[in-house]
Amino acid sequence: MQTQRQTWLASFRFSSRFGFRCWFVRLVCSWACVTAGAHRAATAEPVYPLKVSRNHRYFTDQRSTPVFCLGTTQWELVRGHTVEEARLIIEKSKQHGFVFAQVMLAGVGEGTNANVHGQKAWHNDNVLTPNETYFKHVDDILQVARENNFVISLTVYHQRWRHLITVDNARAWGKWIALRYKRVPNLIWCLIPPAEPAFVPVVRELVAGLQQGDRGYHLVTIHPDPAPHPAGFFHQESWMDFCVLQTWKWADKIYPMVTTEYHLKPIKPVIMGEGAYENGSEYGFEVTPLWVRRQAYYSYLAGAHHAYGHNDSWRMLPTWKQALDAPGAAQMTILRKIFEGQNEWWHLVPDQTIFASGGNTNGNLLNLAARHKDGKWLMAYLAEKTSFAVHLDKLARTKRASVFWFNPKTGESFALGEFATTEVQSFAVPEGWEDALWLAKPAAD
Repeated sequence: MQTQRQTWLASFRFSSRFGFRCWFVRLVCSWACVTAGAHRAATAEPVYPLKVSRNHRYFTDQRSTPVFCLGTTQWELVRGHTVEEARLIIEKSKQHGFVFAQVMLAGVGEGTNANVHGQKAWHNDNVLTPNETYFKHVDDILQVARENNFVISLTVYHQRWRHLITVDNARAWGKWIALRYKRVPNLIWCLIPPAEPAFVPVVRELVAGLQQGDRGYHLVTIHPDPAPHPAGFFHQESWMDFCVLQTWKWADKIYPMVTTEYHLKPIKPVIMGEGAYENGSEYGFEVTPLWVRRQAYYSYLAGAHHAYGHNDSWRMLPTWKQALDAPGAAQMTILRKIFEGQNEWWHLVPDQTIFASGGNTNGNLLNLAARHKDGKWLMAYLAEKTSFAVHLDKLARTKRASVFWFNPKTGESFALGEFATTEVQSFAVPEGWEDALWLAKPAAD
């Protein structure tokens, strides 16, 4: 009897150990698969063309995976650079986390200047007689962008080309360019008209031609000129898929302009497409990396996306290569990592009521707050050394919050600790930091 009992116990222990091991192996394998799947989802290349999300607030790829739309500005990419130079620009931009570049098809100016090989876009400056040699060069650069899965927002009409593209020829021109690139997935059509009602007819003709040519395969947007200007009266045009605005040197206009666009109906994604360019020479003040960061964080915390620019790139200065790794460009890499590190970053909702004190939406030095739509996290950007207080009860279903600091300049981050969400809590930007991003999440159980 004793022997039978011992045998039974030994058998049970073996079965239990074996069962536990199997369960543990299954658990580890399951965790590994989930982790690997999450990693693949986070790192997988987007499948273009871009499309607008179902709630019309952000952008996704063709699998409906959210795409963090951070842009750079390379107006002269297809006219002023060789293919190999363009490759360097595209690869560097991709490395810094930029998803798209703003590019002018005929370069900066009147649209009549020759490219790096001495070729003009159009014979006799007639858009209905395109120069095949010029466009073969464009083809090659777009192919490089495609190889790098990098989006080009291609300006096919600029207000300075108004003498070349008119109501009479706009539709034919739009159809020709759209047919040529109708199956290039990494393209967006961009039009830069004067922000005046008189130019609505030519823009409508252009868009009609684009849509005849590619059957709506690519997104279309308006980048009104001159600055500062939002999309304005173009917003109601059904073909305009998202809004682009520009503020030039006025950082204080970013929040109010983005906020106005954000609340317009119908809802459309917003991109703050042009602020002050890093190291710019025309603004009357030094555009430092800090200024560049402020513009970008103001855009995102207000509910928009953002495009960065450097003076030496768009002016094609001898230092354009060095500008690719400028401090401001590198700090956009940090910005993207911070945002993408947050659970469902694409559900960001601007919310200044998070501040109990210290919030500021006026002037050049702003303190802005936002949250996940369901309260999964709160964040605030502080443009300078300052103190503030927050309502941590904006976090969902938690009594304690874990609080973190991120340095937008260096990428340094640290956990500050846990705080009760039942009380207003006060904080101060860490000593020695130029600006800061504050983040709160529910504390782990």
